[in-house]
Amino acid sequence: MLPRIFSLCAAAHQVAFLSAIEAARGETISLATRQHRIVMVVAERLAELLRGLFVGHCALDTTSAAAIRALMEGVSALLSSAEPSCGQVRREVTARVAIALAALGITNEDGAPALGNPLALSVAALEEDALNPTPMQQSFLSVADDRDVIERLVDDAGFCRCPHLEGRVPETGAWARQMMRDQLTLGRSGPAERLKARIAEIVRLHAWLGPGAHVETAEDGIIESYRLGPGRGAAAVECARGRLYHAVELDRQGQMSRFQFLAPTEWNFHARGPLVRGLQGAVLAAKPQAQGAVRAMVGSFDPCVGFTLNFREIGDA
Repeated sequence: MLPRIFSLCAAAHQVAFLSAIEAARGETISLATRQHRIVMVVAERLAELLRGLFVGHCALDTTSAAAIRALMEGVSALLSSAEPSCGQVRREVTARVAIALAALGITNEDGAPALGNPLALSVAALEEDALNPTPMQQSFLSVADDRDVIERLVDDAGFCRCPHLEGRVPETGAWARQMMRDQLTLGRSGPAERLKARIAEIVRLHAWLGPGAHVETAEDGIIESYRLGPGRGAAAVECARGRLYHAVELDRQGQMSRFQFLAPTEWNFHARGPLVRGLQGAVLAAKPQAQGAVRAMVGSFDPCVGFTLNFREIGDA
């Protein structure tokens, strides 16, 4: 039922829930099952990142929009396949994805779009209209935080609506993953940087999803499960928008008595989270285009729900 409830990141939610249930029961899954689930999560993340390009802040031309639709159709075919981990199925899909990426002007391994390409123009426009926040020390959610997050999730019913780690509200998502890979904590964190991180991740996921995809070469912590005691388990899945958590508790009859989940958007849009920190101190009055820059900043986090922006000038500001 979970894929019907969660229209976004449905596979990630399903995998997180199954993994948490198995941990609560003390079950161990086979290598083939783990491979199957990782392929599903990676394919869905790729589709979601592409969807964000299509409906997000990029001003794409007809050719580019058609290329993204072709990409999403290819990934959807992989997700709907009875055996998404099958090499033949992945070969066919990744070949289609490669053609579409070339049409988007993404041919380099680092994911940088060709100069003059609509994606490159979108990056340039975001850099020009950026609010240019002062570079600050950043904090990122990772597999190393899983135990702390899960402990708070199961002990505090309100934690899933307002999460924090001893006052720290880390960022999660494509840009956070890139910063952790590069072992960076300081740098610009505007919409352009997040768009470039998203494009680069699309290229990396496509490369991994090829016929040679193996559990051993998957990114660290993409799917983790934790047994918390008899009848209690939790899991974490790295999905498009960041790290997703599920926690379950079973009664003596093995029926589910408690279920909680924590979505990545709760971290990124926290009242003291990365979006708010990135907007604090921005000067809007001197920039007619600043309201558009704020919208671009919000959109760069790709929230899993709709949002509206209201601007109000404070008289004595």
